[in-house]
Amino acid sequence: MKKLLVSVVEDDRYCRESMGRLMRSLGYSVEAFPSAADFLASPRLAQTACLIADVHMPAMTGIELYRHLIAAGRAIPTILVTAYPNDVDRASALSDGVVCYLRKPVDEQHLIQCLRAVLSEH
Repeated sequence: MKKLLVSVVEDDRYCRESMGRLMRSLGYSVEAFPSAADFLASPRLAQTACLIADVHMPAMTGIELYRHLIAAGRAIPTILVTAYPNDVDRASALSDGVVCYLRKPVDEQHLIQCLRAVLSEH
């Protein structure tokens, strides 16, 4: 069985690496990107089964990245993570179709539940 690809877009190297380790420990294959632009330019974009993106990044935020993908006709199930959660962003992201909006440091059990909800469809 082919491993599902989870793409992580996170400007903080420490968070990006720890998220990558967690995804691999759960049996997923992982591609990690330091910015939305790097992810959008990636040949792995089309194979991504789930996107985990930081909300607060320079140039393009996680929410902007998600909306860009939707507008481009590439609706990838997305989990947003943020160290600065607020109800307005959360409500907006969830109404746009984001699967989960999680506070950092991310609760691993909550993240795993989100991933299972997204990836059970594959």
